[in-house]
Amino acid sequence: MGNSIRFRLWSAATISILIALAVAGLGLRYLFELNVERRVVSELTVDLNELIGSTSFAADGRLSVTSDLTDPRFANPLSGHYWQVEDLASHSLTRSRSLWDATLILPELVDNGELRKIQELKGPGGELTIAVERTITDADGRSFRATVAEDHHSVEVSVDGYVRDLVPALIVLAAGLMAAFFIQITVGLAPLENLRVAVRNVIAQRTARLDVAAPSEVQPLADEINRLLDAQEKALARARGRATDLAHGLKTPLQVLSADIRALRKKGETQLADDIEKSAGAIRRHVERELARARLAPGVSSKASCLIREAAAGVVAVVKRTPAGKQLAFLIDVAEELMAPVDEGDLSEILGNLVENAARFARSSVRVNAWATDGEVSIAVADDGPGIPDADRQAALSRGVQLDSKGGSSGLGLSIVSDIVEAYGGSLTMTNADPGLVVTVALPRHG
Repeated sequence: MGNSIRFRLWSAATISILIALAVAGLGLRYLFELNVERRVVSELTVDLNELIGSTSFAADGRLSVTSDLTDPRFANPLSGHYWQVEDLASHSLTRSRSLWDATLILPELVDNGELRKIQELKGPGGELTIAVERTITDADGRSFRATVAEDHHSVEVSVDGYVRDLVPALIVLAAGLMAAFFIQITVGLAPLENLRVAVRNVIAQRTARLDVAAPSEVQPLADEINRLLDAQEKALARARGRATDLAHGLKTPLQVLSADIRALRKKGETQLADDIEKSAGAIRRHVERELARARLAPGVSSKASCLIREAAAGVVAVVKRTPAGKQLAFLIDVAEELMAPVDEGDLSEILGNLVENAARFARSSVRVNAWATDGEVSIAVADDGPGIPDADRQAALSRGVQLDSKGGSSGLGLSIVSDIVEAYGGSLTMTNADPGLVVTVALPRHG
């Protein structure tokens, strides 16, 4: 998962969204708090104007508030809403009932007659309050300082309520944005997924080249891969041709050596003939293997197919003429129309090696049958011979290994079959049938 581009992009987008929404949430909280404070200041200003209108100097020069303010909270002790009027000459105070016996400790006076907002004023219980004040001077030159304050807790309550409503909305928004980003990333990476499927089809040999319509950003990559596949196909074709030429070029000297071996035996040079035959046999096994491998096209065709019964009949007809085959009964149990998803020459090579091996070990019969499932076509060749011990079964697939003592075999048959089947993405299994051995080849059908 950590190496997934989709996961990395989505993780980066998720982190970015969460950070952005967290910053936005803090910003919105701050702006809402400012707005609430402005509203509080506006309401306090109304109360302050009412307080100023109710404040006057009596004939004896004493300051008094002639009427209570409209808001009843000023009359409730410690309600969080307070007012205070100070005579600047005598410094006597007139206070709201809500202050009880406490006093608002005001900052230094600024005598300019304008409305002043005080942020850090402490209330009667030491709590933070918001206050507005104004200094008023009457026609006689007498001045008083009027202050109205409200507990900041009311602002905090409003802000907390707003945050409680805001957080679920931000969570829903985050989920929606993450889902939208995931869809966007999935759609954006879809061409890469199509390219991956196309590459998988090439590897599975269902197609020879990348057949995909990609966006302009991805198409150059697909084109480069196709050029690489073309170059590889040409290189493999040249290598196949060289291997075939080399193998065929060695066959003639080997035939000459065979004639020389026979001549040496006639002269009584048996030991020398055996040594040369042993070396020639090793060379012949390699030649046969390279010829068999050269039969495989570079990147086997994804459209190759042939009739199994027809190929099996041709192979059986040849094996029947061998000394081992003349003594056996051959049964081909394959539907007439059943096709194998391989080249006809490759199927003949597979069946030729399997039937020839079966004929070497069979006591009385060899059976070839085939069947198809949804995803693959299976071909089985069975004999009624001694079978292969479990311990030797893997060794039978190794190149040059001969498990019988009859001679006359290169020991490459099953190894060659395994190479061909592997080239088509198939599998080869061997099981003892009691009596005999069953070799089954499973070939995947073209997608």
